[in-house]
Amino acid sequence: MKIIIAPAKKMVVDQDSFDVADHPQYLAEAQRILAVMQTLTYEQAKTMWHASDKLAQPAFEVLQHTDLTRQLTPALIAYSGIQYQYMAPGVFTAPALAYVQENLRILSGFYGILRPFDGIVPYRLEMRSAIQIDHSANLYDFWGAKLYTALHFDQGPVVNLASKEYAAAITPYMQADDQLITVKFGSLIDGQLKTRATHAKMARGEMVRYMAENNVTTVDQLRAFHHAHFQFDPTRSTATTLTFVEPAAPYHQR
Repeated sequence: MKIIIAPAKKMVVDQDSFDVADHPQYLAEAQRILAVMQTLTYEQAKTMWHASDKLAQPAFEVLQHTDLTRQLTPALIAYSGIQYQYMAPGVFTAPALAYVQENLRILSGFYGILRPFDGIVPYRLEMRSAIQIDHSANLYDFWGAKLYTALHFDQGPVVNLASKEYAAAITPYMQADDQLITVKFGSLIDGQLKTRATHAKMARGEMVRYMAENNVTTVDQLRAFHHAHFQFDPTRSTATTLTFVEPAAPYHQR
């Protein structure tokens, strides 16, 4: 059972917590993307990032000196956004770490697809970023079916905990007998089920931790995910979509 999640914009360098196990599968492709990014002017990069000068200036400076072979951090701890904070890999047991290395995959516009202990460097690039690599129209076109192929759907179901932006790099290539189980976390607002991005990110991270700590291998075990705020709702779920609902009461961030 593979699990896919999205990356995070916020990244850190940490060469002390865990050792890097390997290079990313598509490092050569990432080098090609980097080469194109390093030809951009500051204004072009800022436009691509949709960022203010406060964010774009340091990111552009980092971009000029980026080396994909030095000062590497394992992907699982390189990303430090909300989802990863609530996943809390720093306190995983050895079996939980082995579980995520085997089953968890991080989708990335820059690296393509990552195992938790692949060594990466900080970057700023989203899957939907407007950039052309070689003759590709965009990053979805550039990556094509590579990310789908890397997931090996023929070996079992894939649990989709990624955002729509990143899942869209997989779904166009799926075959009729592929099993993609999408997990949705929705909040009841004025009687309607809506997705609160921050709450969903928190819950996704906690679900990954639950799966790792409990060695989850079946969809039935996913349905049993116990959360203080989200509860599984069979009436809003299907064979391919598991919906967890948060009541009207607020979700208090830690």
